[in-house]
Amino acid sequence: MRLGGLRYWLWAGFAAMAAAVPAHAQQQPVRPNFVLILVDDAALMDFSSYGGEARTPNIERLASAGTLFTHYRTSPLCAPSRAMLLTGIDNHLNGVATIPEVLPPEHAGKPGYGLRLEPDAITVAERLRRAGYRTYMTGKWHLGSGKGELPPSHGFQKSFALDASGADNWEQKPYMPYYDTAPWFEDGKPATLPPDFYSSEFIVDRMIDYLSDEDANTPFFAYVAFQAVHIPVQAPRAYTAHYEAVYGKGWDSIREARWQRAQAMGLIPEGAPLAAKPAGLREWKALPDPERRLLAKSMAVNAGMIEAMDHHIGRLIAYLDKQGVLQNTVFVVTSDNGPEPNEPINQRGFPLWMRMNGYDQNLDRLGEKGSFVSIGPEWATAAATPHSLFKFYASEGGLRVPFIMSGPGIAIQPRVSAAAFVTDVAPTLLDIAGIQGTDGKAMTGRSLRPVLSGAADHIYSQDTPIGMEVSGNAALYRGDFKLVRNLPPYGDGTWKLYNLAEDPGETRDLGTAEAARVQSMLADYQAYAKSMGVLDIPEGYDPFRQITLNTRIKMLKHYGWALSGILLALVAAIALAVWFFRKRRWRLA
Repeated sequence: MRLGGLRYWLWAGFAAMAAAVPAHAQQQPVRPNFVLILVDDAALMDFSSYGGEARTPNIERLASAGTLFTHYRTSPLCAPSRAMLLTGIDNHLNGVATIPEVLPPEHAGKPGYGLRLEPDAITVAERLRRAGYRTYMTGKWHLGSGKGELPPSHGFQKSFALDASGADNWEQKPYMPYYDTAPWFEDGKPATLPPDFYSSEFIVDRMIDYLSDEDANTPFFAYVAFQAVHIPVQAPRAYTAHYEAVYGKGWDSIREARWQRAQAMGLIPEGAPLAAKPAGLREWKALPDPERRLLAKSMAVNAGMIEAMDHHIGRLIAYLDKQGVLQNTVFVVTSDNGPEPNEPINQRGFPLWMRMNGYDQNLDRLGEKGSFVSIGPEWATAAATPHSLFKFYASEGGLRVPFIMSGPGIAIQPRVSAAAFVTDVAPTLLDIAGIQGTDGKAMTGRSLRPVLSGAADHIYSQDTPIGMEVSGNAALYRGDFKLVRNLPPYGDGTWKLYNLAEDPGETRDLGTAEAARVQSMLADYQAYAKSMGVLDIPEGYDPFRQITLNTRIKMLKHYGWALSGILLALVAAIALAVWFFRKRRWRLA
């Protein structure tokens, strides 16, 4: 046989062997890493890339390298949003219909209202772990701390998690009487915070530790859930000082400025009306000067906490860049709901609880260790601009929040107006990773990948109804129209119809003029509620009153032994006094 013929047959043999090898074994595609950053209680315009006052250059860097969504919606409360974010499944189907703090007794333990992830509500972390990903979580969990409820039971190989609606950012202590401690867990076991703890710094430090401990060649999923900017709002002085003059102008000035910027940036149409202020709010000019200074600095601390968080996000980005994996990492940055209006210090008994737990409102060191700060309903209204209401409510101020994605395969798109929802995040990440999850409960969200790549300008058609409900506050979106119901104290419990394309501030109810559309969309909502297992809200339900009631019940559980001891001591003292009095009378007789 000639040499040329031998070479031919050898080449043919190798080619046949190569053809017999599965395609995925010949050339494995490089799977991207994922960093899911969840901010707590951030409004749509809180980041500088959305026109906010806080300096967020690192979030802005991610936005400028990827896609910035302007019409992304979440739920109005933290735990339902987190459950939907991680599973891609509606909150009533995944088991976390609302939060424990506002749960009425009539709903306790009912299907969908167990307030823990259902066994068949499989998280994106679990699906990625099964596909060979490293999976880590640091920060706020708030999805249960009982057996089978913490991150290790839901796909996270390593985690340092807070199972509470919030906690102090400087120390391991609670922020409200509902809790008797700050329940932190590492890998499912109770954990103690270090003495130099600051939440945003620690959450990033621990995530970097986890990423450093494992094989760098294995892709990872990192869920970074910040406490910023949940109550208590706290930040180092270096981040807050330069915002005091900004907010010293008052909330009306900030509302007007954000509304103008929202139009200039295309977040809302030019000339779109500004949402009305809720009834009963304080007037800035009517307040005494000391109160204005305290309120202005409270909002400065809020901005400072956002900037501090962004600084630590920058440290995580720098670490990934140094490790050579930044270019292959997909980032998601979003918020769980709109800004927090609650002002606990005005509630009966709360100032006493603050003093007992080492909190004060010293103006000079506001936001630092031992300081308790909340921004209240007036600043929350300003932060939610140009939209109506805030956290807890199904108006746009509670639901429409920032959403940024960047990384490999994601086009640079400064403004994308496609509708997107919190349940879309998990299916999008799995689609990017090339993972098909067929077991467990079916996802209700959709992959946004066609929009992210620039191949499509929408995922949902104008005729697609999308429903949402948390604790009686509900919405049904269909194209440009939104049917919404908000309960007291800031709502009236009736359904209202808005055209968001013209009126994003929800100022003109079209219910009477478009009665047929209302009935059609109400039928869509009822179909959604039935299919998801939404329970009717009890008569007279008020979430803020329910928080107070549930807190009292919790306090009895926390301190019942102490109260029993005091009661027994009181009874013994009375009995002793009666005995002494009778004995004295007997002697006198």
